[in-house]
Amino acid sequence: MDRMDTLFSNILVVTMDDSQPVLKNAYVGVKAGKICYVSTQKPSEPADTVIDGQNRLLMPGLTNAHTHLAMTILRGYADDYTLQDWLFKKVFPVEANFTPRTAKAGALLACSEMLRMGVTSLTCMDPFVPAIAEACFEAGINANIGNGYLCMDRDQYCYETDGVTAQNAEMLERWHMADNGRIRLDASIHAEYTSFDRVWRDAARFAQEHGLNMHVHLSETEKEHRECLERYGKTPAAALDEQGVFGTRATVAHAVWVSDDDIELLAARGAVVAHNPASNLKLGSGVAPVAKMRGNGLRVALGTDSVCSNNNLDIFGEMRLSLLLQKGLTRNPACAPAIEAVRSATLDGAFAQGRESECGMVREGMWADLIMLQLNQPHLYPVHDPYSLLCYSADGRDVCLTMVRGKVLYRDGVCTTIDWERLRAELDEFVMPHVFGAYFGA
Repeated sequence: MDRMDTLFSNILVVTMDDSQPVLKNAYVGVKAGKICYVSTQKPSEPADTVIDGQNRLLMPGLTNAHTHLAMTILRGYADDYTLQDWLFKKVFPVEANFTPRTAKAGALLACSEMLRMGVTSLTCMDPFVPAIAEACFEAGINANIGNGYLCMDRDQYCYETDGVTAQNAEMLERWHMADNGRIRLDASIHAEYTSFDRVWRDAARFAQEHGLNMHVHLSETEKEHRECLERYGKTPAAALDEQGVFGTRATVAHAVWVSDDDIELLAARGAVVAHNPASNLKLGSGVAPVAKMRGNGLRVALGTDSVCSNNNLDIFGEMRLSLLLQKGLTRNPACAPAIEAVRSATLDGAFAQGRESECGMVREGMWADLIMLQLNQPHLYPVHDPYSLLCYSADGRDVCLTMVRGKVLYRDGVCTTIDWERLRAELDEFVMPHVFGAYFGA
């Protein structure tokens, strides 16, 4: 008789599948990395491993739709700055000390934190693409990676030598769709204000030629949005669109200051906004009009941004904050139901990455990218509404198991693919002294 690899039994399941949204006392089976059984009836097929789901909740893994992994070593390094001062006075100068080795260690640190908090898929913008890809490959997490290309010198720029995304044929061959699509490369532009029209046009061409998604910061601050209008007579969204940047599926990070016309444009292009509420508040950038975006058919995923502007990688916290902000901004408590935030963290995140047919819900045939929460805790009782519980009561520390493609990557305090003691030694003995010098004993 055929056997399942893993069976979750007698468990509360939030499926994000409209055909059976919430299942009580259910069974979810996993075989060969994929979900093979979802029902309230006990399966006849045995399983090698049975996980008791009593007082636990199973749901799709979360997607962090916008982050910067290498910057995880900058946690707490630059608080209380506006975005422009934060970038140009603090972040860019210290990032000049980054190397592939420091980037990989920072990425592993980020992956360890995210796996502990239920993130099974991430979208990263970082210049050290090979190092980030290696870290995500080793960690076992799903990842879309782009380098966030920036160039402000028109005279020095050359597509043939810069390559726009610094991802040449060798990089594409090595990493794009690696491990059966678990690791993917995105075309990526840092932002309108750190580049110019030739870069945008070349990046769009690069994405279309290689079938890549696009990832770009957009209208994060009022200053950025206003100065683009002064330079080009159009908004950042309109300026980028004119050069074809939204010709492939695009993730636009932030979109705090987008106009009504921008929202219509992005929705028409099938773009997805990566909403980063904590980062936007911490940098004093503002509040994105998410309720208006959703009302106009624009998909919204959730991101943490880097820990340097957050300062953690907890998507549960972003779900809660995103809802509270919209209710307060609109003075309408009905404008942001909890299920919308859970959808942003699962289905819309998967869509942003081009993975909507593979993950984002608990359904037979999908990859087994699943997380389990321990409910037998005072702050998670009772469960009147599981969506409300996930958004307003739970946080990442309530995750007790994280599975990607059927493989348990985190369980009860232990990441199975990342040696924390070894990573901590690398950070303490090399990375922090190398990047920060005298601050860390060098």
